[in-house]
Amino acid sequence: MIKSTSSFTMPKGEVQVNLLVNAAPRPSIVRIMETGAETTKNRVRSNQVLKKKRRRRRRMKKPNLLQDTGGVKTMNEEDNRSGISNISIVRTPVCDTEKKLLILDINGLLADIVSPPPKGLASDIRIQRRAIFKRPFYLDFLKFCFERFEVGVWSSRSKRIVEKVIDYLMGDMKHKLLFCWDLSHCTPTGFRTLENKHKTLVFKELRRIWEKQDPSLPWEKGAYNESNTVLLDDSPYKALLNPAHTSVFPYPFTFQRGSDTSLGPGGDIRVYLEGLAAAENIQEFVEQQPFGQGPINESSASWPFYLKVLRKVYTLQTANITRNSTVKG
Repeated sequence: MIKSTSSFTMPKGEVQVNLLVNAAPRPSIVRIMETGAETTKNRVRSNQVLKKKRRRRRRMKKPNLLQDTGGVKTMNEEDNRSGISNISIVRTPVCDTEKKLLILDINGLLADIVSPPPKGLASDIRIQRRAIFKRPFYLDFLKFCFERFEVGVWSSRSKRIVEKVIDYLMGDMKHKLLFCWDLSHCTPTGFRTLENKHKTLVFKELRRIWEKQDPSLPWEKGAYNESNTVLLDDSPYKALLNPAHTSVFPYPFTFQRGSDTSLGPGGDIRVYLEGLAAAENIQEFVEQQPFGQGPINESSASWPFYLKVLRKVYTLQTANITRNSTVKG
């Protein structure tokens, strides 16, 4: 049985800030399954009809992205490179809660997005004046992920860029995503990152997923929690507001590493996810089998900076809760 929690206590050495103030308790998956069985059956029948209609429409349309030998061909004309079709990413509202939820970042994991584009070096494509370098084996890696997990994408880039990059990287495979989130779903801080003074520092709060703050998410509230969700992101600071051991931080991919094999068969990231998919509890597995970069904590050299950021976010969220309570009262 999947246990549902509305708050958490961070162990010593982790961030001592709890922003889940007055979080509503999530219903258990057992009660959801008991009360929603009949609804699920109706959805399945409806989905079968919808899938047939989609297949007919796809056969009638000429795709703008061609798949060949495990890769995605770029468009020929430069003018079209920044105008890839901006199809909405929609998932039929049925998911397998027996599978764990894997949330993928884009930049540094599936591809390297470089701005401004490097001079004298051809990229796979250019989107919104950014050079996109596909990571080796990324397409086969995505197929693996969809087989073993329920998959969502969460990027801290703008919606306009995210949709075009996903459209290019995934093609029709994007319809398998449970969701595709962008910067608008991140928690702002008002700070810039230490690595890039031009980049805004934001957090990815998993409680937004667990509490189903977006009603369009295709599962019942409470289906996912700390035990069956993992964020895969190359920036450890983005997980500072999350419970310990719910995120994994592989080292970032850069286009200079053309021989990278981490996503391929036998690659370190794929092998680790194979173990994660088979584990009973994600938090326990990540704690016992650390991988990649370590989390940011009190022993990190950058801790004083992030502590200042966390205090500001905590103050802002507390003020918002107080203001909302006053308005409702």
